[in-house]
Amino acid sequence: MCYYEKYINPFTDFGFKKIFGDPNDTSLLQSLINDILGLEGKDKIATIIFKNGELLPDSPEDRKAIFDLYCTDEKGQDFIVELQKVHQEHFQSRALYYTTFPIQEQALRGKWNFSLTPIYFIGLLNFEIEKFKDKPNYLHHGKITDIETKDVMYENLNMIYVEIPKLKKTKEELSNHLEWWLYTLQNLNQLQEIPPKLKGDVIEKAFDKAEFINLPKGEQDKYHKNLKVYRDLINSIDTAHAEGKVEGKIEGKIEGEKAKAIEVAKKSLSENIDVKTIALITGLSIKEIEALKT
Repeated sequence: MCYYEKYINPFTDFGFKKIFGDPNDTSLLQSLINDILGLEGKDKIATIIFKNGELLPDSPEDRKAIFDLYCTDEKGQDFIVELQKVHQEHFQSRALYYTTFPIQEQALRGKWNFSLTPIYFIGLLNFEIEKFKDKPNYLHHGKITDIETKDVMYENLNMIYVEIPKLKKTKEELSNHLEWWLYTLQNLNQLQEIPPKLKGDVIEKAFDKAEFINLPKGEQDKYHKNLKVYRDLINSIDTAHAEGKVEGKIEGKIEGEKAKAIEVAKKSLSENIDVKTIALITGLSIKEIEALKT
């Protein structure tokens, strides 16, 4: 048998869109967004409508934007929900660039007085952001703020990052519904059954959608191809990290040996040993040894 996991991997493009990208059932995406925003009661998002996930700028020379999920709610608020599988250079700049498209789109609705409805970029990250590495919290919600007073200067542009790997709890330690979502994303393809706590919860539906055996044959084949791309990507990154560690060890060893050679050269100079002899002993060049005299 070529497949051993009961549930598909939600970190693949296919898996993420299978669970959250169904235009006929947006309850899972609504639940996740409500949890991320901390919305309860009457403030909860009640309706989500998907929009075109690919937007083209006015000029064909400009780069186009392709979003994982792009939707709006009953209040006209726009949401871009991105799953970022691996660390990407300039990710935060790209996220900000993406928010410019909903802004421009709002200007096309007729006479516009520059009043924007709220825009949310939600990045579900399968990595930790470098600048937040020392911060224990996995959820970051940013707005434009005053640097000194920290007061919010503009409410309607929201940049939200969820660092999923920072949740390191067992299912017994989970303390809220968002953490159950993150736990599910982390572990779905490794589980064989639905945790009892999720029976009757909206998250149970994610397990139903993600059960591999229930997928039509065409979707199973598509998932396998997508899973191979994902695994190749992860393997290439793991290989690069491993090579980097080996390189680092070699460089560290070389630097250590050179430091020892420099110490020997300094002591030899203090004993008035001639430069050529020191060069033979240490392997340093005559130029490097001459420089040590000063």
